[in-house]
Amino acid sequence: MHACVRSAAVSGIEAYEVLVEVDAQMALPDWTIVGLPANAVRESRHRVTAAVLNSGFLLPPRRVTCNLSPADTRKEGTAFDLPIALAVLGATDQLDPRLLTDIVVVGELGLDGVVREIRGALPIARRAVGQRGWLVVPPANLSEAGLVADLTRTGRLATTTTLAALVETLRSGRLQAADIPARRPAAPNGDVDFGDVIGQPMAKRALEVAAAGGHNVHVVGPPGAGKTMLARRLPTILPALTEAEALDVIAVHSVAGLLRSDTPLPPPRPFRAPHHTVSTAGLVGGGTNPRPGEVSLAHLGVLFLDELLEFPRSALEALRQPIEDGHVTITRAARAVSYPARFTLVAAANPCPCGRAGDGTPECRCTAAVIRRYRSRLSGPLADRIDMHVTVRAVPIDSLAVKHAPRSESSAVVRARVESARERQRQRYRALPRITCNAQASGLWLDGCTPVDADARALLTTVATQLALSARGYHRTLKVARTIADLDAEHTVTRAAVAEAIRYRPTYAADAIETPAGDLADARA
Repeated sequence: MHACVRSAAVSGIEAYEVLVEVDAQMALPDWTIVGLPANAVRESRHRVTAAVLNSGFLLPPRRVTCNLSPADTRKEGTAFDLPIALAVLGATDQLDPRLLTDIVVVGELGLDGVVREIRGALPIARRAVGQRGWLVVPPANLSEAGLVADLTRTGRLATTTTLAALVETLRSGRLQAADIPARRPAAPNGDVDFGDVIGQPMAKRALEVAAAGGHNVHVVGPPGAGKTMLARRLPTILPALTEAEALDVIAVHSVAGLLRSDTPLPPPRPFRAPHHTVSTAGLVGGGTNPRPGEVSLAHLGVLFLDELLEFPRSALEALRQPIEDGHVTITRAARAVSYPARFTLVAAANPCPCGRAGDGTPECRCTAAVIRRYRSRLSGPLADRIDMHVTVRAVPIDSLAVKHAPRSESSAVVRARVESARERQRQRYRALPRITCNAQASGLWLDGCTPVDADARALLTTVATQLALSARGYHRTLKVARTIADLDAEHTVTRAAVAEAIRYRPTYAADAIETPAGDLADARA
C-alpha cells in the first residue's frame, strides 16, 4: 500500500517542499530510503521503527520503500522523522492516508515517540505562507514558527508532543491552532554603553559615522587603547532591527542551530567576534554539509575581527566577496548554497608586532622592515574595501585616574542621531530594492544622483588623484562623505564632509605624498 505526506527542507535560508512517499509491499522485510538522503536521514529508519513500536503501533513484516521527492536534491537533517512515521502508518493501514493530504509536517522523533526540535523551522514556516493546509511543528519550534504573522493570523499552525498524540488528533479531526508562547521583550544593553569610553574622540566619531551609513572600519592602535571596548559598543548605537530584518537574522541562526526558544522579537543586532584562529570555512561558511559562517551569523549586525593581522591570510581574502556583494555562495560538486552576509566589519589591529610603534614611547624595537612586513598581511584589495581607517593612541593614565571624569555621550544620544541619518537614507533609496544605507548603494548611482558642492567635488578629485585612489576607493570616500552630510542634516555633500571622509582613508598612502596648496593637509587636519 502507498501513502504520502508533505514535508519541507531548507537550502541556504530558503525552504522548499519535500513529498515523503512510502510504499509497503508484501515481501521479505526490508527498509530503503531513496532521494539522495544524507546519513542523518538514512538513520531515521531506526528512530522511526523504535518510535512507532513504542507508541503502540505495529510494523508488519513488509518491504518498505521511502522516497523523498524531489529525488535529485540532497536531503539533510532529522526533520523527516515525523512525516516518514506518518506515511509508514498510512502505508500499513493504521492511519487513513486521506488524513495526510492537508498537512505539512516536520519533526525529529525520539525513540519513545516524543517530537523534538529541528533546525530551520522559521524558513519552513515562511514557505508555508500561501500554501494549503496546516503546518505541524515540534513544540520547541512553535515560538520560532509563530514569528510568521501571516501564518498565525490564518490559524494554520499546529504542534504535537508525540507521534501517538498527532495520530489520535488526525483520526478525530481535532487539529487546532496552537497557542503561540508570548515573546519576551529585547533585553537592554545593560552595563555596555558608549558613554563608558574615555577619550578617543576621533574613534568614537568614526564609529558613529560607520553606524549611520553601514560602513566598515579598521582601527589601529596599541594594546589597551580601547579598540575592543569601542567595537563592543557599536551595536548599542545601531538602529533596532525592523520586523523583516529580524526574521532574516533569526532564519540564519535557526539554520545554524543557534536559535534559542526565548529569542525576543526583534532580537538585538548580532555581534560576532571569532578568534583569530578561525578557519576559512568557519569565517565565511562551508564544510561537507554547508553551514553558515561568522559573516552570515553577523548578518545585519557587527562582525568584529580583533587582532586582524593574526588571522590566516586565506580567511581574510575570503572576506572580499561577502563585503562587496552582501552574500556568500558556497559551491560544492552537487549544489550551491547562498547565505546572506550584509554586516558592518570592525577590524582591530596593532601597529606592529609588539604593538608600540608610533605611540610616542621608546619601547618599540621593531625595525621598519618588520613593521612593513607585518602590515602587509592586510592586502591592498581588502583594505580598499574598508571605508574607514582610524588610528588611536593610548589613553593617558591621568585621564583614567580622575574619579569623576566627564562621561561621553550615552548610546541613546548617539543612536538618536544615527536613526535620523538612517531615515534620510531610507527615503533616498526607497525606490531601490534592498538598499537601506549609503554603504550598500552603488557608487555610480550615488555619484550621479546626490548633490555635491563644487568645492567638495574639486577637493575629492584632487586628493583622490594625489592618493592614487581606485574607483572603488573614490566612491567609498564619497559614500562616507554622504553619511557625514546626513548626520549633519545637509542635503548637499559639503567640502567639510569630504574633508572629514578623506581623513579616514589609510594613512600609509598619504604619508609619502606632498600636497600642493595644502588640500590634503587641510583634509587631514
